[in-house]
Amino acid sequence: MNFWIDTTAAARAQALFGVPPIERLKRSVGKLAAGTRVLLSGTDDGKTDWPNAIVDADPAALGARLRKALANGPLVAVDGGNAIDPRLVAFLLASTAPCIASRGEGARRAVALYLQPSLADAIPADAQDLGAVADALAAAGLVAPVDETAFPAYVNKLRRTLPYWIYAVNTPQVRRELEKTMFWDNYKGSTDLLTRWVYPPLVWQLTRLCTRWRVHPNTVTVISIILTIAAVPLFAQGDFFWGFVCAYGMSVLDSVDGKIARVTLTDSAIGNVLDHGVDIVHPPFWYFAWAWGLGAHSSADPLYQAALWLIFFYVADRIVLGIAKARLGFALHAATRLDGRVRSFIARRNITMTIMAVALAIGAGPAGFYIVTAWQGLTFGWHAVRTIWVGFLARTKARPTA
Repeated sequence: MNFWIDTTAAARAQALFGVPPIERLKRSVGKLAAGTRVLLSGTDDGKTDWPNAIVDADPAALGARLRKALANGPLVAVDGGNAIDPRLVAFLLASTAPCIASRGEGARRAVALYLQPSLADAIPADAQDLGAVADALAAAGLVAPVDETAFPAYVNKLRRTLPYWIYAVNTPQVRRELEKTMFWDNYKGSTDLLTRWVYPPLVWQLTRLCTRWRVHPNTVTVISIILTIAAVPLFAQGDFFWGFVCAYGMSVLDSVDGKIARVTLTDSAIGNVLDHGVDIVHPPFWYFAWAWGLGAHSSADPLYQAALWLIFFYVADRIVLGIAKARLGFALHAATRLDGRVRSFIARRNITMTIMAVALAIGAGPAGFYIVTAWQGLTFGWHAVRTIWVGFLARTKARPTA
């Protein structure tokens, strides 16, 4: 498949989170299967650092260059000055029928096309942009809009449905608006109360700062891992203030690294393993350290026994959620609106550590620990029931609703 990029407007385009649109396209295509042939067409293409791309420094009108490129076979045509959803790039490259993907109006209109050689003669040779090409082909009844019902809009990592996006990033005002939009689009559809309502202002500023300084998301992940580990001995020795400083610092950075990775297209396999691995592994260590810091140094101590039950409920809960995901093909919390709402306050790290922090602040640490244990037990029971019902007993197969 040919991936044709008009680079004429690339030099004038605004960079989103420090990444120019043409660089975003390179990162998007780099994640696709080998064999995609990239063609950079236009007067600015010589300034683009894209190894193995074919450069066509032709000053002719876009329409004429596009007609010439179609002689080499089907292609996906995009504007190098636009920011394009990587999912849309993959979808168009896998298309079999000519189609148009379009968003926005007027100066904000952005268009991408999948075209076949048979359409070359219908393309106006004097067309100056892809919008004019799309309008001419649509008027002739030769192309249709992308079938949005066929587009894979559900994003499993985010537990939410996002229609494809494509933006013309042509002014600083548009850039600022789109950065905010992209930031919020990359929040999970179902998450806890702190992540959704308390952290965003801080996460937004840290994300902007890190992208401006070109801090790699894995660097942020490593810092969060250090804070995660440092919290354990602090909790265990009863230094709960500094323990929770580390814990909340880790919790905030856990949101920041994912945002940086997604808005800059720099996510990696090792980053995902580190991020999600730490999320799953660390809670039992914190829980036991809380009990130890509260004085539960003997297996006969009720707090010590509560800690064992808490860890058991936590592990059992993760197993049940894993079964649900394997059965449904997506996270349980995206199965229904009810499951999504419940996700905001069930026993997950941010909720349990806040219960514990409040209890310690009012001098009721042991009571807080028992509440956390009971809440984790109830969460496990809820998830077990929902997994059995939604995954095995429901008459109709659940679909993601987030």
